[in-house]
Amino acid sequence: MSTATSHPPLRRIHRLPLTGVLRLGTSPDIWFKRSWSVAISAAIPVLTLLALDRLDLAMYTMAGSFCALYAHDRPYAVRARALFWVVVGMGGGLAVALVTASLTSSAVVLVTVGAVLAAVQKILCDATRLGPPGNVIFTFVSSAALFAPQTLGQVPGHVALALGAGVVSWLIGMAPALVRPHGPERRATAHALNAAAAYADTKGTGPGQERARSAGAAAVHAAWESLMATGERTAARRALELLVVRAEVALAAPTATDAGQLRAWAKSLRGSGSVPRPPVMVGAADELLGVDAEAAGAKPSLWHRIGPGSPLLPIALRCAIGCAVAGYVSLALGIGRPYWAIVTAASLYQANVTLTWKRGVQRVVGNLVGVLLFALIVPVAHLGPAALVVCFLVVGWIVEWLMGRNYWLGSAFVTPMALLITEFGQVQQTGELVSDRVVDTLVGALFGMIAAIAVTNRRAGDRIERALVAADRAREHAQRTLADPHPAPGALEAARRGLVAAVVALRDAADAAAGEWWQRALPMEQVVLAEQAGHRTLAALVRRQGLHASEGART
Repeated sequence: MSTATSHPPLRRIHRLPLTGVLRLGTSPDIWFKRSWSVAISAAIPVLTLLALDRLDLAMYTMAGSFCALYAHDRPYAVRARALFWVVVGMGGGLAVALVTASLTSSAVVLVTVGAVLAAVQKILCDATRLGPPGNVIFTFVSSAALFAPQTLGQVPGHVALALGAGVVSWLIGMAPALVRPHGPERRATAHALNAAAAYADTKGTGPGQERARSAGAAAVHAAWESLMATGERTAARRALELLVVRAEVALAAPTATDAGQLRAWAKSLRGSGSVPRPPVMVGAADELLGVDAEAAGAKPSLWHRIGPGSPLLPIALRCAIGCAVAGYVSLALGIGRPYWAIVTAASLYQANVTLTWKRGVQRVVGNLVGVLLFALIVPVAHLGPAALVVCFLVVGWIVEWLMGRNYWLGSAFVTPMALLITEFGQVQQTGELVSDRVVDTLVGALFGMIAAIAVTNRRAGDRIERALVAADRAREHAQRTLADPHPAPGALEAARRGLVAAVVALRDAADAAAGEWWQRALPMEQVVLAEQAGHRTLAALVRRQGLHASEGART
């Protein structure tokens, strides 16, 4: 009989909060990278079009320029692949939308296609863990293109413009690798150290310790994922791994941790100097070997993440239904731009209903403030094409500066940026633009939220409990196999692969079960402890199998 650890019931969350939804935080430490990347990526093609007097084509180049917003937290080897697929995905969505627009003028068909595209974009961004700004930019581009006048012969040229601008975004996104090749991993490690130091300051007690512990666990997870994605284990990466182990130790023993030392190590990771190398602690080598074994193990395929039984499917279904209904209602109200309602609905959907509710409130407040800002900006933009371009680039730069402080504040500048894009083709009636945007925002938020509540995802919480039990059982099976002096042929390898799969599945479950408002809260501390135990058992399996030649070579 298994002796897997039984986990206590987790509490339920019953209400949709308003407190703190609009509270401002601090900007992320790399906000300026996104701001300058998208500003430069947009400026190059847009200024070229301005010189050619073809600003009417800026909508298509902007599709590629927006790709510069993605993957700034990824190691550069991973970023190169991620940005490539972002550009391909952006071009593919644009192509589908433009072909559809050229073949039909039925608004109902266009809204339906837009809703399906939004759902596909949502589930693919979530399954690949693309990160912010997620599916919203893809949906904005494809939905707007559905309602752009188009002929089939124009489609290849317009898609080519988007892909060309996407290549510019890829180059700009990869350029920092020439100066600071380990920058993303260093930032992730520094964040883990600072978060662990914040928890150590609490000494594991007090009203804020639970929140600090969860933040530290999340930061350590992110650091390991960044390091495991880097590929070759250089000396710098080995030193970073030892620092992350120190952050994990701080989470386990806050009273015995020197928080000042953790912060000093984090500070030393800024810039491009050498990575500090702390003394190797007892047990650190075990966990590093276990991490390597996990990284080398088989990862779930994309189909496994989005196929039948995937916890992402209910969220994608919410997106499809919410976007479709919002678009249909916008059409029924006679709004000329129903794609705004589609984009508003698509922007709401987070991992659970509580977060979706918060995003809805932030989106509505931000858009209402944004239309007022647009009314103030547009007289300057109407001074001429050059003024329009400058206004657009300045507003776009500000967006990323403010988005990290709170989504509503970023949305307040996204709204005039989106409205300015409509001015590239021809000057619009400001009053009509503002009124349409307000109505579509309210329609998209209302019906998007209704869809989120109506389409349930009750299995997400159960999945993480099953994953915890499965990880415990896989670890116990591996330990029994290790204890056998004469295991059957292939038993060690089977135990190792089973434990790798269980640890990876546990992380997937924790990411997916972010918590529906009627679901249980995530047991992040249990997840961290189960992963640490799994890493150490994987290390023992690696040694027993003789897959690792020398401990000293790694530590």
